[in-house]
Amino acid sequence: MANKVAAVTGSNKGIGYATVAELCRRGVTTVYLCSRDVGRGKAAVENLKKEGFNPLFHQLDITDKGSVRAFAAHLKGKHGGLDILINNAAEITTEFIKTTYNDARKVIDTNYNSAFIIQEYLYPILKDNARVINISSDCGHISNLNNKYWIERLTKNDVKVEDVNAFVDWFLDSVRNETLKVEDFKEPFFLPYRISKIALCALTRIQQREIGRGISINSLHPGFVQTDMTKTVVPEYLVELMKQNPKLTEHLGRVPLEKSGEAPAYLALDVDQSVKGRYFWHDKTEKDWADPNLDVLAKSEDFKKVMKNSGIEIPNLQPIY
Repeated sequence: MANKVAAVTGSNKGIGYATVAELCRRGVTTVYLCSRDVGRGKAAVENLKKEGFNPLFHQLDITDKGSVRAFAAHLKGKHGGLDILINNAAEITTEFIKTTYNDARKVIDTNYNSAFIIQEYLYPILKDNARVINISSDCGHISNLNNKYWIERLTKNDVKVEDVNAFVDWFLDSVRNETLKVEDFKEPFFLPYRISKIALCALTRIQQREIGRGISINSLHPGFVQTDMTKTVVPEYLVELMKQNPKLTEHLGRVPLEKSGEAPAYLALDVDQSVKGRYFWHDKTEKDWADPNLDVLAKSEDFKKVMKNSGIEIPNLQPIY
């Protein structure tokens, strides 16, 4: 794949790492493995070289304007721009059932607000007909919401950045003022992550409408992948159960890590360039992001049923605000 330059944020491990490997495997000439931590990033590059790949490393903290600006200058000076950008770096909530303001602020800053820093510095150096993939989640589908006002405001055809920012501010203010209502959400667990990914998907559609130059911007639910992030959302009482029962661990992630780079690579290399502003599933099928009745949400009750069939009873969980 001649003269293609790709960058994957947050790729020293997990889905990002698998995506770098897949892009290299697919023949992308220049693939940047980006990591906030220099040591971990360089170690990841060395591991991929042992597998026969040859990615490049560049330090990148997506929440730091100086870091993103420096990376953009490097790409512009060395390669003339960027053909493929996969925005993978993200934070998950520190707790499964508890929502706190500080945690919410951190997750939203990383998963949503950083997208504006990326837009400011990396979008201008995107080459014509470049491709951007925002890694989202099933938690980012509009069906996560019950609140009709926000569903209608976020899915309208002329939705603006101001609408999405207002949605995020509404959530943060509700957490800070302790006025959050459980009935506004289909699933009341790790809410900051859900809000951040809903906002990112809405922003994806806005960015696509405004970008021009033949560039495509799509969002992707990569699947329930077997990563370290998946394990961080597990309630403490399940940690012991995981140690005792291998069946439980198997269900904490259903997409093997080594397969998780295939869907991002598909959007980066295979899907028709005319596909723009859409929301894709890990099986490479498109889903209607704006349909609040679409049954795509991974529910805690479904998880409990799977566990029960494996002989494991999961107690009822109550959200804490």
